Amino acid sequence: MLLIGDDWAEDHHDVEVQDASGRKLASANLPEGVAGIAKLHELVARHGGADLDPAGVVVGIETDRGSWVQALIASGYQVFAINPRQVNRFKERYGSSGAKSDKGDAHALADMVRIDRDQLRPVAGDSEQAQAVKVVARAHQSLIWERTRTFQRLRSTLREYFPGALKAYADLALTSTDALELLIKAPSPATAAKLTRTQITTVLTRHRRHNRDAKAATIQSALREQQLGLPEPVTAAYAAAATAHARLIIALNEQIALMEEQVRAHFLAHPDAEIYLSMPGIGEITGARVLAEFGDDPTRYAFAKARKNYAGTSPITRASGKSHTVQARYVRNNRLADALQTQAFAALRSPGARRYYDKQRAREAGYNPALRQLGNRLVGILHGCLKTRTHYDEATAWSHHAHPHAT
Repeated sequence: MLLIGDDWAEDHHDVEVQDASGRKLASANLPEGVAGIAKLHELVARHGGADLDPAGVVVGIETDRGSWVQALIASGYQVFAINPRQVNRFKERYGSSGAKSDKGDAHALADMVRIDRDQLRPVAGDSEQAQAVKVVARAHQSLIWERTRTFQRLRSTLREYFPGALKAYADLALTSTDALELLIKAPSPATAAKLTRTQITTVLTRHRRHNRDAKAATIQSALREQQLGLPEPVTAAYAAAATAHARLIIALNEQIALMEEQVRAHFLAHPDAEIYLSMPGIGEITGARVLAEFGDDPTRYAFAKARKNYAGTSPITRASGKSHTVQARYVRNNRLADALQTQAFAALRSPGARRYYDKQRAREAGYNPALRQLGNRLVGILHGCLKTRTHYDEATAWSHHAHPHAT
């Protein structure tokens, strides 16, 4: 067996090769790409011999995606994706100075897959379809997060020089393209006050707004209210900044819509899509996000508890002396947690899910803890459906919780 620690960077990989006893056999700085992978295979052949089974090569690396990782998996190696925080904690065994180097990280990664391999999670053997869903679902969500950040900057800018715009466009939502077009057309209090009702209505009509005449009247009235002013050069500077943010959000809106089509197309092409869509609270986008983060390797989660632990929905117990508490997991996959929270909220329309949620609230659980417990239960149901290749059934899913005294 060979143990390899792979500390990756944008253009190279620092690797250390150990034998089963922990003896260092080699270290190298390998370039990214085909040439680097070829040199890594040369190291394996040189120190493992011709009879070494590829499954006997165990690699620890701080990422679970990318062409390099896929090349390692395709070679038959066991690949473990290790959280950088775990690596930092592990390195404290060597000393508490906090020193860091690429070679030191490669050494720690090799030690980890040699000593703590049973505690680590191998990179899942997800299908190509699942990997494609993951790429587009994450890109779509990242674009939405970027739009939110850009909107917060726009909102902060408007509060400093033109708070009336926030009030005027509140009913449209300032992230909507029509509101942003109106802001670009008149980005200062003086120019906005001159917008005619016809100009406003024309923009609303182009974006198919309902009740546009009434909305145009409300917007025009709000824009013509008296505002506290700033010196003209300062206002012009703020207006330029707001216009830049608005144009960026419009571009993001366009790309989010295009990427949403890709998410739907890739998700619906996946054989598990029908099972996910049968679950309460899951639509095409939420389903794609949940599938992307769970993956579709049938061997990855042996039991429902393993899936729940990875999801971060199951609680953790902290016991020390007389102290005993049950707490939520805060170290988790945030993308998956966000999707499952969305599902749990939407699932409240399901009678069984609603009863389960109300039962938690009756036990004096707060809104978020009750929703998290519902999400945990839904993850368990999903696991059962995927294992048995069956669709969600309301009566079967909640039969244990239908009785008022059931736990």
